[in-house]
Amino acid sequence: MAPPCGSGRRWSRAVKMTLYLFFLIPMSSAGNRNTNTIFGKKQKLEVQQQLKRLNKPALKSIESPDGDIIDCVDIYKQPAFDHPLLKNHTIQMRPSSYPKGFSFDEINDISSNSEPEFTQPWHLNGRCPEGTIPIRRTKEEDLLRAGSVANFGRKKYHTIPHAQNNYLPTDNYLPTDHEYATLTDAGDGKYYGMAAEMNVWNPYTQEENEFSVSQFWVENGEYGQDLDTIEAGMIVGEDLYGDKETRIFLYWTDDGYQSTGCYNLNCPGFVQLDHQIAMGARVTPYSKYDGDQIGLKFYVWKDVNAGGDWWLSINHRDFGYWPSSIFSLMSDSASRVEWGGEVINYHRDGKHTTTQMGSGQFAEEGPRKASFFKNLNVIDGLQIQRGPRDTTTFMTKPNCYNIIDYGGFFYFGGPGRNPNCP
Repeated sequence: MAPPCGSGRRWSRAVKMTLYLFFLIPMSSAGNRNTNTIFGKKQKLEVQQQLKRLNKPALKSIESPDGDIIDCVDIYKQPAFDHPLLKNHTIQMRPSSYPKGFSFDEINDISSNSEPEFTQPWHLNGRCPEGTIPIRRTKEEDLLRAGSVANFGRKKYHTIPHAQNNYLPTDNYLPTDHEYATLTDAGDGKYYGMAAEMNVWNPYTQEENEFSVSQFWVENGEYGQDLDTIEAGMIVGEDLYGDKETRIFLYWTDDGYQSTGCYNLNCPGFVQLDHQIAMGARVTPYSKYDGDQIGLKFYVWKDVNAGGDWWLSINHRDFGYWPSSIFSLMSDSASRVEWGGEVINYHRDGKHTTTQMGSGQFAEEGPRKASFFKNLNVIDGLQIQRGPRDTTTFMTKPNCYNIIDYGGFFYFGGPGRNPNCP
């Protein structure tokens, strides 16, 4: 259970949200993708203003073979510092401390074919120099797909496990489900980080506005009341990126996805340090069914000796951090950690979606076939890294997507619609 929120925290959150909304989120009433009739002069002006706000001046730009443009932006001029609470922030170039037991080398590999190395297509045409960070350039069509400037780069409301949301039915659609197969560790009360490795797949998504993600959540609070999260993983989201490729992402929110937070660097908040990995860009190669498995390692920890910032490491690289000041509840600690998969099911024509989770195979398929999370660890209240203990699995519809926990690692996924999941 989340600790109660006192009046001080509520006041702090109110001040943060007011500043965030006043300075950063231009509202738009446009909710239709027909840009010829809905996006008039006012909306087009908002789009151009938001593009200028999002796309910082680049010292170098790299055109990726897949059509993305990667801008190499001065590390001191990145979007994070547009946040009103980070105007005078001193960038931390490296963490001041690591948790007890921290070691990227203590890998008990359950799949000898899993190699955590990966590339991104833009690497073929160049690299960003040190002192800059790579940022995937936001294009006009990216904003138009979002339906409104204010919605761009943000998760829809109700997008964490155990928090289902049903939208009103529209043409050929039934209410929308967010469906999950996840493992949760919530026994110690206070958590200061986590570690996990997941294999990279390219799940099929049926509808443009459906997505499939494999990710972790580090959270504090209760959904619908007061919730902070930090998240990262892999996503196939045509509505967000315009294609069906697998992309690496991060996310955060300070108010349960209502007004704060975003994917990647699409709003101020996360401070990036790494000059080799671009959030929102494709990840290659993919794992192969009954073949080589490609893995990504994520490590999150709270740097308790230097302001309490939440650091993110990807494949042994200190990628960047979420400043503690942008959170309310998680300025102290997290209350639980979750790992697993999520899909959106729009019930096209009254049928369950064929959107896949993970590899598209059920957990029973096992090694080299199903998706996995392995080498799971949490950082507990004593600042010691340990394996999960008080865990529970959660499956929205086990006949569509499932999970099998083996203690310290699990397999998960599924094909969506099948004879047992009509």
